[in-house]
Amino acid sequence: MTFSTHYSVLIAGRVVVGLAVGAASMVVPIYIGELAPKEVRGRLVTLNVLAITGGQLIAYLIAWALADVHNGWRWMFAVSAFPAVVQLCCLPWLPESPRVLIRRGQEDKARAILRRVYGSKVPESLVEDELASVHQSMRTENASRYRDLLRTINLRPLLVACMLQLMQQFSGFNTAMYYSATILKMAGFSSTKSATQFSIAIAATNMVMTIVAILIIDRFGRRRLLLVSFVGMIVGLVLLGIAFIFIVGLVKITKDSCGEYVKCGACALDDRCQWSPGSMLCANNGNSMYSDLTTSCESITTRDKAGTWMALASLIFYVALYAVGLGNVPWLVQSEIFAQGIRSKAGSIATATNWTSNFIVSVTFLTMTLHITASGTFWLYAGILLVGLCLVYLFVPETKGLKLEDVQQLFMGGGIRPYRRKAAAVTPKNVDEDDSAGGHSPSSLLSHTQRHREVAVGATSARAGDEIDDRPLISR
Repeated sequence: MTFSTHYSVLIAGRVVVGLAVGAASMVVPIYIGELAPKEVRGRLVTLNVLAITGGQLIAYLIAWALADVHNGWRWMFAVSAFPAVVQLCCLPWLPESPRVLIRRGQEDKARAILRRVYGSKVPESLVEDELASVHQSMRTENASRYRDLLRTINLRPLLVACMLQLMQQFSGFNTAMYYSATILKMAGFSSTKSATQFSIAIAATNMVMTIVAILIIDRFGRRRLLLVSFVGMIVGLVLLGIAFIFIVGLVKITKDSCGEYVKCGACALDDRCQWSPGSMLCANNGNSMYSDLTTSCESITTRDKAGTWMALASLIFYVALYAVGLGNVPWLVQSEIFAQGIRSKAGSIATATNWTSNFIVSVTFLTMTLHITASGTFWLYAGILLVGLCLVYLFVPETKGLKLEDVQQLFMGGGIRPYRRKAAAVTPKNVDEDDSAGGHSPSSLLSHTQRHREVAVGATSARAGDEIDDRPLISR
């Protein structure tokens, strides 16, 4: 794309990059989830999301720095190739997933990699227990074709993963990132450049709150973070819609003529129009009747200024709550809930759901702001999130502290009810206490293994529906 001389070449390059990004977005969380010890799996998968959000922030900064450079867009594409080159050079040193090696019959290599992952001080019994768990899981798995995903034990986690990926995109977050400068210009910021500067602040918020998620996700839990994230995003979107009523009114943003605009923010957004601060009117570009025409809204009323800053604060709050939960938990849960035999197939479907939803939201956002107003668009996203909140409460289990082979037990049984941890899926209290020390000694890791063996005795009764706690997780 850097050296493209024709639009078709640029599009072809973008298609290739898109295929690569789509494949990586599916493979990387699964790879990390299979390789990482269960005590730190959440933090490591979320670390991948941090790399993405950090990259977005760097991209915003580079785009802003090169905005006025001749052929700056070529330099933007050239710089984007650098991280890919670094990753390509590092690939030979990455170990294969132990679960993949076991499926290939290379158990000795899998054992060696597990020793590298856990460290030399970890007892051999822990490594052997991990290998035994993978073998047991593989013996009970028969799904190897896409049609086997329709089996209940596979379909339920697949629907959960697809629902979370759908909600991640239908929350409207990527529109906030893709069109943040446009949204802020709608909100009354004086110029595209100033709006772009504030969009950098939004990207920085996304990265900082992803760091917060890394620090708390293995302690707070996936499900609780999702519930908090959904509630906070709904509040943020409702407030954002209210702010836009102050700024542009509850009207369609684009009018047939400039004279129909009564708000500076809406007038400045239309390329045909400019605002007259002295007359407080919107007129066509270059209208000789007005000598003070501008696209800046610096002279807006106190009420409109309050709406502008309310819009920025709401957008930052919305992004912060997204980053701490919905931005990373779907990828983490997707890497945990599928059985080994269907993990790649189910993961590809869930990832395809994410990118398809991303496309739909991206191409419809600006059109919806024209037809149902900006406020209506944000409230529509809030309504979708409200539905998602109910679905998460009913169907998404807590997978914190469980082996990948144990997570499948969470999807046994039926019925629609708030999800509760069953006996086979309970993590003893002192696991979290050991984790809080910031590390895992050989003795603590061994005790975790012994406790999971003891808990596994209750698996049969758990499948029958026995529960150890009849309170919904959200109320604990």
